[in-house]
Amino acid sequence: MKAKSIKGNSTEEIQKALSESLADGFKPTLAFVFCSIQQDITAISSMLKAHDITIYGNTTAGEFKDNYQGEGSVVCLLLEINPAWFTLLFEIIGDRNVRDVARQMGADALTKFNKPAFILTANGASENGETMDGESIVRGIEDSVGVDVSIIGGTAGDDFTLTGSLVFTNGLSSRKAIMALVLDEDKVAINGLAISGWKPVGTTKTITKSEGGWIYTIDDKPALEIFLNYMGRISLEDESPDPFYHIGFNYPLQIQKANGTTAMCSPIMFNKAEGSLLCEYTLPTGTRFRFSLPPDFDIIEEVITKSKELKNEKQVDADALLIFSCAGRLTTLGPMANEEVEGLKDIWNVPMAGFYSYGEFGRATNARHEFHSTTISWATLKEK
Repeated sequence: MKAKSIKGNSTEEIQKALSESLADGFKPTLAFVFCSIQQDITAISSMLKAHDITIYGNTTAGEFKDNYQGEGSVVCLLLEINPAWFTLLFEIIGDRNVRDVARQMGADALTKFNKPAFILTANGASENGETMDGESIVRGIEDSVGVDVSIIGGTAGDDFTLTGSLVFTNGLSSRKAIMALVLDEDKVAINGLAISGWKPVGTTKTITKSEGGWIYTIDDKPALEIFLNYMGRISLEDESPDPFYHIGFNYPLQIQKANGTTAMCSPIMFNKAEGSLLCEYTLPTGTRFRFSLPPDFDIIEEVITKSKELKNEKQVDADALLIFSCAGRLTTLGPMANEEVEGLKDIWNVPMAGFYSYGEFGRATNARHEFHSTTISWATLKEK
């Protein structure tokens, strides 16, 4: 497998970078396209389609590749990979149950490969503030394929506008869809890790009333009140003018799973009249969690150290690297978030691309795959 990464701030710049990458005979068959919602996605898709390249694309809250990090731009990871080793599944949700759709996608993948691995994306925000239930996507795929299936990825962003993200491939795009690049793991090795670094604090609390992503009460008290009191804030009028999701990204909930693992989930909106919080994905009544403290800057060292340990433990090499980092890490860590991405790139020293997402898929150390928040999830790809 050969890989190259390119970037540009316009369709013309991407066209130029693509032409330069093809000049030596490189013939990509697959492109990961991570771009701002401001870009001309139709034009970029047409350009890649003209070269018979399968597109796996989504909008972002910031993009990066190799030694570049930006916003409002386009990055692409181009792979020259045997088309028989991958397939792309794209499902517009509509009014269907998310878990049912994901379950069918898992079943479809098994008709293609005996050991499918999934690189996932979905819409992370819509015009009405609705969020995608990433938890149900993971569980649905596991229903069909089993809990040992490899799953990584990130949900689409929209430049922090919360006006609606976009998922797209050749001739298709949607603001409410699931897309999976399914790889034949008998032909392509995929290794990765999801790491948060936020520390739990306080006693375990219980969501006592919720509907979808909206939490109405925590321990039978208004959820918004409990959340603000935990942070030592008495009223929203005391807050900065920054959007509420900046607060939520700093103080995510650490959801305690029945199997003993933990997944992160950030509040992103509130309803002051109802005293409720909207979280990134569905949290059923009865969900138990702990609050979090914002991380120290040694979080970056933790990410790099654990990633080096995985590389050394598995003695793996790589042809390409994908990174999905929560938009909350960017708002919390600032420029340090780029150091984290660059640190991962230096470990593997292969072409890399990624983006800041509104939710991440991946497996934490010694845990099941989960849908996360405030997490950095990465995966290497290597032809066997």
